[in-house]
Amino acid sequence: MSSVYPDRDQPEPVDHFDRLPDSVLLLVFNKIGDVKALGRCCVVSRRFHSLVPQVENVVVRVDCVISDDDCSSSSSSSDKSRALVGPFSNLFRLVFGGIVKPLQALGQFLGPKRSVLNETLNSLSSSSLFVAPGVGDDGEMDHGGVTHHSPTQVLRNFNEIRFLRIELPSGELGIDDGVLLKWRADFGSTLDNCVILGAASVINNGISPEFGFGNGDDNGSIPETFYTNGGLKLRVVWTISSLIAASARHYLLQPIIADHKTLDSLVLTDADGQGVLCMNRDQLEELRVKPLSASSASKRTLVPALNMRLWYAPYLELPDGVVLKGATLVAIRPSEQSASKNEVSDSSWLSNAFEEPYGTAAKMLVKRRTYCLEMNSF
Repeated sequence: MSSVYPDRDQPEPVDHFDRLPDSVLLLVFNKIGDVKALGRCCVVSRRFHSLVPQVENVVVRVDCVISDDDCSSSSSSSDKSRALVGPFSNLFRLVFGGIVKPLQALGQFLGPKRSVLNETLNSLSSSSLFVAPGVGDDGEMDHGGVTHHSPTQVLRNFNEIRFLRIELPSGELGIDDGVLLKWRADFGSTLDNCVILGAASVINNGISPEFGFGNGDDNGSIPETFYTNGGLKLRVVWTISSLIAASARHYLLQPIIADHKTLDSLVLTDADGQGVLCMNRDQLEELRVKPLSASSASKRTLVPALNMRLWYAPYLELPDGVVLKGATLVAIRPSEQSASKNEVSDSSWLSNAFEEPYGTAAKMLVKRRTYCLEMNSF
């Protein structure tokens, strides 16, 4: 009769996973990327705990953005908004001739319907990012026993990060349904460049009967109604608010960049795909060597004096059938940068800023008439 008990003389089964070299495990961890998942891996074994800090590719998904200030910004009154609705010439001089208090001016341009955008921008300019590490993903700040930490704290134990992506829960700019607004900004110690793509509405699967077919027979000029029906005022809001959002994001990244000198690439984006801030290795090193200049108005990086180029199309039909109504592209660079950039390089830089079909939209817009604008530092 055979024994029902295991043979104690047999060797213990081999765990083939333990036979994998560290380099292979690090490849797996780098594919995982997500900082919460990597945190869970740390508690699996001592070996995992020692390898996770060597991960080079890390993704941090922020759970919440909390204002550092208890008081909320006041919204603009309807009387103030009506007082600012003046001739185009006055608006042009105020915004592009010498703006020195963009947050205040932005609040004045916004009507009651968009006051929430002003509050959001002011909140972001003095805000902190928080991540709930570990398994407590269903809790809220100060509720349910979940402890939140800043991305700086969460990343402190990683020693070899080269590629870092931080994702906000949503974009900062509260826009109306159907409106398209996307921006991308590159920073060193200050703004290197920014491109903004907007449209008053997006029409899918065909052309709206109201607007006819095609991109119109215009010669690329901005129609007079653009100045009188609030079209320019709306683009001013888009431009200033996107720059403020980008500079506020840049300001929040300082401690992370200082702590992780191995970084080759840093991207701060949002789940909505509204805005993307990018920094490459040279730009990251520039910020370490040359500290940023902070805005005196709020916790954000000072935006330098800018040269801007604007392209506009009343209707822009894309190859996939999507139509952008009131499509606008704004290319922004600091005034002190050399103006010797040729159109080919400009077109490449602009079209590569967005994923399709919006990259194609940028390529189509830069073929139209160009309008040049200037803005002072703020």
